[in-house]
Amino acid sequence: MRIEVVLSPTLYEGRNIKVNHYAVAVDVLRATSAVCAAFAAGAEEIVPLDSIEQLPLYRRMGYTLAAERNGEKLHGATCGNSPTEYMTMDLSGQKLAYSTTNGTVSILRAADSDRLFVGSFPNIDALASQLVAGGERDIVVLCSGWKGDPSLEDTVFAGALIDRIGRKGVELQLVNDAAMMALALWNDAKSDLYSYCLKATHVQRLLRLGCEDDIRWSLTSGLCRLVPEYVNGKLIAKP
Repeated sequence: MRIEVVLSPTLYEGRNIKVNHYAVAVDVLRATSAVCAAFAAGAEEIVPLDSIEQLPLYRRMGYTLAAERNGEKLHGATCGNSPTEYMTMDLSGQKLAYSTTNGTVSILRAADSDRLFVGSFPNIDALASQLVAGGERDIVVLCSGWKGDPSLEDTVFAGALIDRIGRKGVELQLVNDAAMMALALWNDAKSDLYSYCLKATHVQRLLRLGCEDDIRWSLTSGLCRLVPEYVNGKLIAKP
């Protein structure tokens, strides 16, 4: 299995693996973590959008609006991208129209893959199992970063995912330096992930916004057994 890590959506077009591959979109803090939380709270589907101008149309179609910009819930939206907020809600049967600063951009950017999954630390174990079950299919991990720049937490996640897959006995080939860097960062971080990520600029940004609970939840493995997948323009999740 070949694995490539792309550190930012701006680098996606220059990737090495372009055909016959699965992709994983990741925005640890907080878009993809919140997607997992929303499905755990009962959401039926989530439509990722890269533009807030599309939200009024989905409101008229009966969708619950979930939107965030620069770490804060968008005015007029029911939800933002706080996973701990979603975990307090009953979203049974609801359809969400979802737009975030970085995460939904990555999801839509990677839509040309054979299958596209959403990854986060809370669902990393289920995700690794899903990817291994797909056979020796090449994988591209697309990190969302922050407005075009790489982010520490997303890169560390990519390394953790590589490690999880390798521990399942799969022979891996890391095809770019970003994948090697990600694995090295994970090996440095894994003994105390929260403390390691405290230095990250987006962690500091979210701490200033009072989002410590979200950070801790988003950096905790094993909280979610769902693997959201992008199918026909929407995210769905099955146990």
